[in-house]
Amino acid sequence: MKQLFGQIDPRQRESSGSHGRVVEGIGRSIVAGKPPPGELLPRDEELVEQFGVSRTVLREAMKTLAAKGMVAPKARVGTRIQPRHEWNMFDAQVLRWHLDGEPSDSFYEQLFEMRLAFEPHAAALAARDATDEDIARIQACLVAMRSAEGEAEFSLADFEFHQAIFDAAGNAFFFSVVSLVGAALLSLLRRSSPEPKPGQQVKICNDHQRIADAIASRDEAAARAAMQVVIEVGWARVFGNDIGGETPPL
Repeated sequence: MKQLFGQIDPRQRESSGSHGRVVEGIGRSIVAGKPPPGELLPRDEELVEQFGVSRTVLREAMKTLAAKGMVAPKARVGTRIQPRHEWNMFDAQVLRWHLDGEPSDSFYEQLFEMRLAFEPHAAALAARDATDEDIARIQACLVAMRSAEGEAEFSLADFEFHQAIFDAAGNAFFFSVVSLVGAALLSLLRRSSPEPKPGQQVKICNDHQRIADAIASRDEAAARAAMQVVIEVGWARVFGNDIGGETPPL
């Protein structure tokens, strides 16, 4: 039988994590496009044999994947892989499967689009509602960005800057967005953060400084506009567009 989901360690066959192994094995393969959306998974008999689990465990694993929007079981037909737009991208496990692989440009493009939908407004809300402590935290993140050495340290400080703004906005739904997609945002910022080039790092920090200054000045329009510029410049660094050229689709 063809092993679509990798070899299963015989020592794990009777483990208490059987359900998790099946979900992980099939979920990761689906994200990798094996099998692709629209195709049917192998028959239950094949999956039971490959994973070394009972039909009950397999059935529960399929329910978990269906709840994530990834598969749709149908009687007398089989379990079909759902189109990617049906998948719950706010599910932490689905995001991890994407990030553990090699996220496509399309994955990052859609993440940029989501950032454009949320972050400029979050910056405006922060300008309206941030406390003195919030503003001090945002400024401290900027200090960390300016003193960062290396791409990883810089991107982490950059992420903490944006997280501080979401927190300052005080919107409970934004808290959930950052919590669920934090790893994806950090991955994106690492991709768009500069290599250790002091001049570029200074410019990025200066662009972020405009956001922080607008928030401190309670200027909602300026905070919104400055955040949009930062996201669009990040888009240009990732996809190679000139700053004055095409911007991310809204």
